[in-house]
Amino acid sequence: MGDTPGLAAPTTEPTLDEQIAAYQREFRDLDPQVEKIVAALGRLNRRMNVAYGRQTATLGISNAEWEVLKALVLSGEPYRMGPSELAKRLGLTPAAMTHRIDRMVGEGLVTRERDESNRVRVIVELTDEGREKWLEAMRLATVFEEDLLQDLSADERGVLGEVLTRLLRRVEHAQPDAGGRLSDLD
Repeated sequence: MGDTPGLAAPTTEPTLDEQIAAYQREFRDLDPQVEKIVAALGRLNRRMNVAYGRQTATLGISNAEWEVLKALVLSGEPYRMGPSELAKRLGLTPAAMTHRIDRMVGEGLVTRERDESNRVRVIVELTDEGREKWLEAMRLATVFEEDLLQDLSADERGVLGEVLTRLLRRVEHAQPDAGGRLSDLD
């Protein structure tokens, strides 16, 4: 089998050590310990997102729809929110949120109704089918996450959780507007 003209051959990602060595060659002020942590977190995040995407796809929903289902569940019973509140929580524009809700209403995952107490306001509510999809996704994610962490003892899991939470707090404090998609990053 020959090479297809115009298509690049698939490349493998360098190991973390290879990446750090290349960075140090080009940028001598690099702290290799810091870079290894940051690069590993970035790669882990990317691979976890791919894995979660594959799982939600087996359920017939996208990661984007999963995020809406999750936001509604996190709001607590009766699992209802306004579209603008959902958009803000997910870091989406109102137009993007409307498009996502339209799709999810069509799939039977959520309903969209006028608020009886304020006819101007619209309410998005999780359906039984949407909640079941959320539960199925959680079951799949739990298996994946347990497998991911199987080599860590309970103590190591506790320490890792505390360290990552400290890092998250620092970023949240320094970048309070970075919870969702930012317009300057789109």
